Amino acid sequence: MAAASGPVGLGDPRGPARSEPPPTRFHQVHGANIRVDPSGTRATRVESFAHGVCFSREPLAPGQVFLVEIEEKELGWCGHLRLGLTALDPASLAAVPEFSLPDLVSLGHSWVFAITRHHNRVPREGQAYAESAAPSRPQALLVEPYLRIEQFRIPRDRLVGRSRPGLYSHLLDQLYEQNVLPPTARRSRLGVLFCPREDGTADMHIVINGEDMGPSARGLPAAQPLYAVVDVFASTKSVRLVQLEYGLPSLQTLCRLVIQKSVVHRLAIDGLHLPKGLKNFCKYE
Repeated sequence: MAAASGPVGLGDPRGPARSEPPPTRFHQVHGANIRVDPSGTRATRVESFAHGVCFSREPLAPGQVFLVEIEEKELGWCGHLRLGLTALDPASLAAVPEFSLPDLVSLGHSWVFAITRHHNRVPREGQAYAESAAPSRPQALLVEPYLRIEQFRIPRDRLVGRSRPGLYSHLLDQLYEQNVLPPTARRSRLGVLFCPREDGTADMHIVINGEDMGPSARGLPAAQPLYAVVDVFASTKSVRLVQLEYGLPSLQTLCRLVIQKSVVHRLAIDGLHLPKGLKNFCKYE
């Protein structure tokens, strides 16, 4: 008898080639102070420090990362972005809670955490907390082109934040690649995903600039639709969605990687004989 296998999702090397999931978008249901741009990929809190809760438009697929980049910060507030998952359908909410923590979580079936580098890592049964308290960080995060999280393999390139193009961007980019900046720094990239387990539950993972922070919550209902939760809270003012490629990289991505490796810093791309659209893609993505 063949052994039973668990669910196979995006980026899983055990499964057959799968089509790309639809692009991630923000849900039309969100906090009162949030404005989502027409593309559905940018969410900005326009006043106060609260009422900034956002959701993914669609439930996530197993292994699919809902990835945001912090675009704007606002001084004068204490607190940062919050990230997680919910089994509640945003369209079914009578009102979007003012805060994800504790308001949304208190409704049940929601798992949300404030972003810190070493937050609420859940040890497995029989495992000492100290053994799971800090991720095993390789010396160079980008040596391995894929981030492996449980049964999933996710291309690491787009997971890592990048500085604005400038003379020293090649140096600043290394700080994002090594994940030594504060996790809620401007242009940091933060993602959330879930990984199903054989017992029918799932683990929730949070990714900061290409580094898996480990399971933040266990026992999520893998069979239920799970929506991403992004709370644009306090000093975090605006975030944008970053799209990932889960299969083979596109020709556009391969060209970008080759071009970026051939220049010292991204301003030098302006001097290349390339179409303007490709130059911008190489400088900013």
